[in-house]
Amino acid sequence: MIAMAIPAYNFQKVAVANARVIHNSRMAPVIFIPGSSATQNRFDALIKELNSRSTGHSYFKITVKTDDSLSTTGKISPGDNEPFIVVGFENNKDGYSNIKKQARWFSIAMTWLQKRYRFNNFVGIGHSNGGLIYTLYLEKYLDQDDLTINKLMTIGTPYNLSEKNIANRTEILSDMIKDKSALPKDLRMWSIAGTENYSDDGIVPVESVEAGKYVYQDQVRQYTLINVTGDNSQHSDLPQNREIVGYIQQYMLTNPNQNRPGTRGNPTQPSASSSSQKK
Repeated sequence: MIAMAIPAYNFQKVAVANARVIHNSRMAPVIFIPGSSATQNRFDALIKELNSRSTGHSYFKITVKTDDSLSTTGKISPGDNEPFIVVGFENNKDGYSNIKKQARWFSIAMTWLQKRYRFNNFVGIGHSNGGLIYTLYLEKYLDQDDLTINKLMTIGTPYNLSEKNIANRTEILSDMIKDKSALPKDLRMWSIAGTENYSDDGIVPVESVEAGKYVYQDQVRQYTLINVTGDNSQHSDLPQNREIVGYIQQYMLTNPNQNRPGTRGNPTQPSASSSSQKK
């Protein structure tokens, strides 16, 4: 009995110590997911712009391979409590079956990140299908990862794929609506639609972005829909749109107005054309 008790006691001490480290962690990374056919380099221009506006953030990239292994580039600096992390996928193709696989691969990356960096909460940003991956992850995997997501922003995310008519619900939208009760109740969520010609961003119909309200509204603490027009409002350009960069800086970062010496002083302010729908 003594021989069995000593290893069990030591294991319990290690488990408690690890739990205490995670609980006390001040790190809350901002984790990006690119859309289909995009790599872990998709947000390079956006992150360069964010780091020119505010205090420098580490930049770390992960690619999850089809065999569930990971490859990484960059590093997280010691003491950086708000690093930028991008998670991409070796299989980055479109289609619902692949998006479901990517949600599982994202969970693998999150489990690895949490074990390595001992954080317990984070902020999420997804472009295009990256927002669908995030939604499936929140509904199916977040609880098992024992993490809290504080805020989520999806940019040009086609919640109803290419459908303009909400009466024609796609399989993925129907499934997300069916599982929406699993979404975290304290989540604050922003959904941004680009409107190049006031009907779509060149690829995704505005109505498809707006269909996200059937998933998030009345399920999370806050749901806000924002329409962006003008320069760089095309689908692939949205992450570089200056207005959207301003929204990310203002809403998603901990210290949005803490600028480096010699750089711009204020974040881009939301335009008067933005619309909000909040619980």
